[in-house]
Amino acid sequence: MSRLIFVNLPVADLPAARAFYEAIGFANNPTFTDETAACMVLSDIIHVMLLTHEKFAQFTPKRIADAREASEVLICISADSREDVDSITGRAIAAGGREPREKQDYGFMYGRSFEDLDGHIWEPMWMDVEAATRTLNEAPHPQPAPAAA
Repeated sequence: MSRLIFVNLPVADLPAARAFYEAIGFANNPTFTDETAACMVLSDIIHVMLLTHEKFAQFTPKRIADAREASEVLICISADSREDVDSITGRAIAAGGREPREKQDYGFMYGRSFEDLDGHIWEPMWMDVEAATRTLNEAPHPQPAPAAA
């Protein structure tokens, strides 16, 4: 059986956050959506639970981090192509998100980053696995130092 992942994110404005995620291609699952939470589906396996701060606080005794001020997590998702990376990032920016750093292009791997309305960082990336494996296998590997006698 495949495992599912549910990324739980605290949000300041649930309707605005839901609209942002719908604008970048997530679908809402109304079965798990109410006035305190919205289940947003990226794939059959990946779901994002957008939770009001009050709802999120029910699951942890810790202070909720302000993702605009401190890094809490980087959420990396794969894309089928460079164009898909650019597409989701472009839609995120058009929906009110921002791009916190320059794109990363290593030839065999390409990625960009965007922040949602609450500052949570998403990193869509594409990788040519065969080329990446070749590149990593061709790279020089440091040899361990000889053991001291």
